[in-house]
Amino acid sequence: MVKKYLWRHPSGRIYFRKKGMKLIRIDAHEGTEAFDQQYWEILTGKRFEAKTSWAALMDDYRTSDRWTSLKPRTRSDYDRVMDYLREKIGTRDVKALSRSDVIAAQKANAHRTRFANYIPQMLVVLCEHAIDLGWIQNNPAKGVRALKTPTERKKEHLPWPDWAVDKFRAEAKPLPRLIFEIGVGSVQRPGDWVGFRWGDYDGDSLTLRQNKTDKPLVLPCTANLKAALDCAKASLGAVPIAARSILITRDGNPMNYNGMSHLMLAERQRLGLEAYDLHALRYRGVMELAWAGCDDDEIAAYSGHATKKMVIKYAGEARQIVRARQAREKRQ
Repeated sequence: MVKKYLWRHPSGRIYFRKKGMKLIRIDAHEGTEAFDQQYWEILTGKRFEAKTSWAALMDDYRTSDRWTSLKPRTRSDYDRVMDYLREKIGTRDVKALSRSDVIAAQKANAHRTRFANYIPQMLVVLCEHAIDLGWIQNNPAKGVRALKTPTERKKEHLPWPDWAVDKFRAEAKPLPRLIFEIGVGSVQRPGDWVGFRWGDYDGDSLTLRQNKTDKPLVLPCTANLKAALDCAKASLGAVPIAARSILITRDGNPMNYNGMSHLMLAERQRLGLEAYDLHALRYRGVMELAWAGCDDDEIAAYSGHATKKMVIKYAGEARQIVRARQAREKRQ
């Protein structure tokens, strides 16, 4: 079709130039479908949605086994990225995506590194689905390098010291106290805590299949965890249904990760313990195992760590403290 109001800058860039309108640059390459779409949108003032749009692709992806086979926590992370992509490029044609577009989107979110790195990861998955549908031939999102979190923004999980543990156990409200004991006693990631059902507790141990690794574990409860679980069970007034979540909201619905996180943050702030976060409760659990003299294999059997690297990291500080105290006794 004949296109009016186009002006080529000496640099080669093409602009839409019409009297009374702001000069608008057309980013797509001339002669491509993406170029025609941008021109049409500027000319008519209407958004053009291609049949092979990102919105259509994401809708189809949600019906595939790529989506239904994901763990709940992964779906939650992907949902946030897809909401972002739908807002930014939902009506755009999948075929127009370039590697530079992926990198630009990642850089635009560099202030939130984890989310920024999820963008190319999500686009890789969506482009693979588009290849399956025959919409594109190659995956332009593959191989984009992940951004590194700046040193000044890296935040270490501070292990809960004895005084903070004692204070929380003495002063926390019942539900935060139960969450706390599940975190320290199970030595699992916070995302797994909300997955426990009453059917997973036999009065002595908790069973689970880890969200991240899909590893099945049987976790003998500590005395504190057992007491907290038995107290919560007794407060229900009847034998709980096996499928019912152990952690529930005030209205009786299963608690999700975000709800648990907000609840625990409010309680830690109330008690002046906001410096010690949820993930550090897993750290504390590993340290307690190390203090008890457990070796790396025994700790890994509890925590479910796939490699010894993280076990050594978490247990190392606890063992250093033990050895230093032993050295002090010898010194004296």
